[in-house]
Amino acid sequence: MSKYYNPSRKRNLYDKNSKELFRLSRSKIDLYLNCPRCFYLDRKLGVAQPPGYPFSLNSAVDKLLKKEFDIHRANGTPHPLMKHYKVDAVPMAHEKLDEWRDSLRGGITLKIDHSNVLVTGGIDDLWVNPKKELIIVDYKATAKDEEVTLNAEWQIGYKRQMEIYQWLFRKNCFKVSNTGYFVYCNGNTDKAAFDAKLEFDIKILPYEGDDSWVEGTIFDAIECLKSEKLPNSGSDCDFCKYRQAIRIYEK
Repeated sequence: MSKYYNPSRKRNLYDKNSKELFRLSRSKIDLYLNCPRCFYLDRKLGVAQPPGYPFSLNSAVDKLLKKEFDIHRANGTPHPLMKHYKVDAVPMAHEKLDEWRDSLRGGITLKIDHSNVLVTGGIDDLWVNPKKELIIVDYKATAKDEEVTLNAEWQIGYKRQMEIYQWLFRKNCFKVSNTGYFVYCNGNTDKAAFDAKLEFDIKILPYEGDDSWVEGTIFDAIECLKSEKLPNSGSDCDFCKYRQAIRIYEK
């Protein structure tokens, strides 16, 4: 991964005077909430946190789920999982679905008034219920012995992700259900043998979103970028703690 990491990036930096739109992604909004300092260093100064390793298995699960749900999207039928969990909806067919799924070049977007900021987010899936409400759906993959839930403290990032997507689609004049769903795949490790395949237990977990925090947070993040002063670190940022700890040895 190191050969792809550029600790002194010169492109895709925020400049309040630029005529070009600056893409502010859902993940960077979450970074701002976790640590304003790391957000500022990344988006304005070009010094991003070192990247983690890609979750290739998660990506494979995403692709396979999309293929499955796309079959039912084309037929206008609910996926068997939706029937099992009594979700009264079908996968939504829309000409922009592929664009909305492309987080790097497309996504669902919104230009923020009186700024050059374009907020973006790449969704996994959309369903629609009989009320013609759009339902935000996100795919997740893991492998653990206990039942998957949304109760862990670290999963606040998942919930924020859902709420930002709900907000973006509402701002794009869609009628959006407060209830979103996580299609959660848990790798099954209690089989007698591997047999060159990994099986998953799949659950659909509902989540009642509240996007009332999103707009104010985006305005705050933009003001952070406009500032010429490095902001404070987040209260529990491991990257900032690491930088502080090594300073005494690098003098």
